[in-house]
Amino acid sequence: MEKFSCIIVEDEPLAAEVLADYVKQTPFLEQVAVCSDAIYALEFLQHHTIDLIFLDIHLPKLKGYDFIRTLKNRPQIIITTAYRDYALEGYDLNVVDYLLKPISFNRFLTAINKVRKQVEQEPVQISRQTVGQLESPYLLVNVNKKRVRIYLSDILYIESKKEYINIVTIQQSYLTKYPLGEIDQQLDKGRFIRIHRSFIVAREKIRAFNSAEVEVGGEQIPIGRSYKELVLSMLGDPLG
Repeated sequence: MEKFSCIIVEDEPLAAEVLADYVKQTPFLEQVAVCSDAIYALEFLQHHTIDLIFLDIHLPKLKGYDFIRTLKNRPQIIITTAYRDYALEGYDLNVVDYLLKPISFNRFLTAINKVRKQVEQEPVQISRQTVGQLESPYLLVNVNKKRVRIYLSDILYIESKKEYINIVTIQQSYLTKYPLGEIDQQLDKGRFIRIHRSFIVAREKIRAFNSAEVEVGGEQIPIGRSYKELVLSMLGDPLG
């Protein structure tokens, strides 16, 4: 079963305990941390990637909605609060759901199921992990009912397998259900190049090429006839 990593950002110990208990009872959730304020949560997110935040609004130091606005690449967010007056602002910030305390387990599960539906509709996402001053873009893909992070710098090439794609990295390959054409639209064209109706390759991983094929990761990958002119203009004139 696919698991979603989550953190609880809550300054009331009892409310945090209730949410932690609900998370523990939900097989597809994995609690990573409890943060007593948004500043701590921001520091945590500098070094960790998570799928979901349970976020209180009235927090010390930095309020919940201001915290959301600081996030460049937001995880899914579920608001947990005792105040119903701020729901509209929450939905304007694209939160998944707005839970009023005291929160019942049934209402909690309804919100979690909304998260699952949104993830299923976006099986591949491009995000960035920031550590210090470095940004490392990566894909989040569904593989064998798990959410897997694949750094773009590790990708050698991506091959179409009908309705699936096989993402081949330096370490291993990952098969996920997603159209090649859609991932091609998301990837940085300066970093990746489509050379065939069935192949996208990482430009910096190309070891050698000629007018018919490129060599990537020890594999010879064909250049499609309709892609040849564009590919060779981007890579340069081959020797033969």
